[in-house]
Amino acid sequence: MIMGPGLRKLVRTAHITCTVGWLGAVAGFLALAVAGMSSRDEQMVSAAYLAMEVITLYVIVPLSFIPLLLTGPLLSLGTPWGLFRHYWVVVKLVISILSTLILLVHVQPIRHLSHAAATGTLSPADRSLQIQMVFASSAGLLALLGCTGLAVYKPRGMTPYGWRRQYEVELAPTDSNKSN
Repeated sequence: MIMGPGLRKLVRTAHITCTVGWLGAVAGFLALAVAGMSSRDEQMVSAAYLAMEVITLYVIVPLSFIPLLLTGPLLSLGTPWGLFRHYWVVVKLVISILSTLILLVHVQPIRHLSHAAATGTLSPADRSLQIQMVFASSAGLLALLGCTGLAVYKPRGMTPYGWRRQYEVELAPTDSNKSN
């Protein structure tokens, strides 16, 4: 199934918007995590961790699911790239799935830090969680930048499935080659 140009542009626009938004939200989250971990101002720390929970629940999580479950598969299935035909698409899909899973694992620690900051019970015992937020968001940002690079450069290399599909298309009779 190949999409028409108008629909393909609409889906591509939604995909790019969501992935760039996801990347930007993770960069903002990283800035808040660094501020929360390094600041000595109690109000700044509290504000950073409260904002981290909001940005995670209402921006990062939704923006991670839209390209993963909706626009990405639509683009790959509705364009010649295919979902499993090229290694760069498969790698991008795997990175996106892992990034989303790791994000979901970190929702509970983010909520813990936010609650501790809101109630004024943030303690030195929470230091490991603070460090974990900086490292996790740094890794997430690098992963998303890697996905962006793959989408822009589209390195060569077809999967075995892609080679089979290409061979099948080359062998398929066209309307002009069909005999009556």
